[in-house]
Amino acid sequence: MLTLICRHFVARASAYYALIAMTLLVMVPTFSLVPPGEQLTHIKAKDFITVHTRNAPTTYYQGRQGPTGFEYELMHRFADYLGVSLNLDASHYPETVLPAVREKGDLGAAALPLLPNTPGIHYTRPILQMQPLVVYRRGLNGIQAPSDLVGLEIGTLSGAGTGEALRNLQRIHPALSWKESNELEVAELLARVESGTLDAAVIFEHQFRLNRLFFPNVERGFTLGDPLSMAWALPTGRGLGLLEAANNFLQDLQESGTLDRLVSRYFGHDDYLEYVGTRTFLSHLDSRLPAYTELFKQAARETAFDWQLLAAVGYQESHWDPEAVSPTGVRGIMMLTHPTASEMGISDRRDPAQSIDGGARYLRSIKDRLPENITGDDRLYMAMAAYNVGLGHLYDARNIAEMRGGDPNSWEDVRAALPLLQQREWHSQTRHGYARGGEPVIYVRNIRRYYEMIQYVERSRQQFFQLEQTPVSDDPLFLFELVPPLD
Repeated sequence: MLTLICRHFVARASAYYALIAMTLLVMVPTFSLVPPGEQLTHIKAKDFITVHTRNAPTTYYQGRQGPTGFEYELMHRFADYLGVSLNLDASHYPETVLPAVREKGDLGAAALPLLPNTPGIHYTRPILQMQPLVVYRRGLNGIQAPSDLVGLEIGTLSGAGTGEALRNLQRIHPALSWKESNELEVAELLARVESGTLDAAVIFEHQFRLNRLFFPNVERGFTLGDPLSMAWALPTGRGLGLLEAANNFLQDLQESGTLDRLVSRYFGHDDYLEYVGTRTFLSHLDSRLPAYTELFKQAARETAFDWQLLAAVGYQESHWDPEAVSPTGVRGIMMLTHPTASEMGISDRRDPAQSIDGGARYLRSIKDRLPENITGDDRLYMAMAAYNVGLGHLYDARNIAEMRGGDPNSWEDVRAALPLLQQREWHSQTRHGYARGGEPVIYVRNIRRYYEMIQYVERSRQQFFQLEQTPVSDDPLFLFELVPPLD
């Protein structure tokens, strides 16, 4: 399926983005000239803010549940912060956003690099650091330094900021040349590297993290130059009220930790792919999970869990293998013990439907039995830990946490106490004695990461499955403009 997705990009992505710009565009009312110094007042009077953006996985797109994307979340929250509606013009490419901001207002949010002294533009405080990164096709050897790029077919996006990193490099290596496009997006660029049309590309590091799952034949190379800052753009000459409001809003998001959580949610953690094992995880995601997705969804409906969480538990337990058997005799996708299967009314632990149903109901029964004063994620994580180590040992760890002056209702404190069940000094004071308490800590951590990875993949795939079959030029480089060498 992943290979098919990559082929879809090469054949159809260009026409898709032209189509989506029409179908996703929120109609923008005719802009009326704003007197100097009154932009924020004007926005509040008209009761909406117009944001110029572009349709891209890192910025804004239509997901299964409606509009989504990293900057869309920020735009929507900012509109709420101002107490106005959000009005999007999503028809842009990177290099058309700033002219639209200058001519029409109100704000540009499209993974824009903060470039000081840009005529007619004020930038907000930085939102995200964007590090230019060289990526290349797997199988090309010796791509380790900037000098290795000379003579390669390299692509990048014009107006995104990565071209500046290449221009700075060209001053040192005059023979360097590359191709720029103002009509593609990052995933389409990576598709051309994957297919062999390009040897390498320069994109931003966070963009690679978001897309690399779908392009296993594209390797991470090396960073290029200094990081740039992503920022929002506002027109000059219309007062500083809106700029001050945007900066205050972004500062609040940063100080509250909300901005970091959104970055993590949309772009993943640096250690995701190394931890999960890219090829194994993707292979199982494609070859095994689809056979059990409906079973996980059915179990989720009956137990009020997210189906993707249940799938993550199943992956941690068995890698979605219904024939899995542990040395201790637990078996099946959800690796149920014989007593647990009997308690849940399961007759065949190797039957996927029974195993998933029984595992989901067992996790629900554990969560329901926990004390009422354990709430939110703390309750979920403790239920998962008990699924692994047993409810009795979890209660022992809660008692140890309390003995150590911690909060027995906090997963953070219980997580620190669980490994102590392996030490006589502590387990001798408990009701249920010794347990391999380090295992449930790793178990919960793994499930949380698998859960986030499944969400991450599903969210990203929404972009790829929206592509429509539309013929494009036979020339795979027809959307690029050559930047020649200096010598």
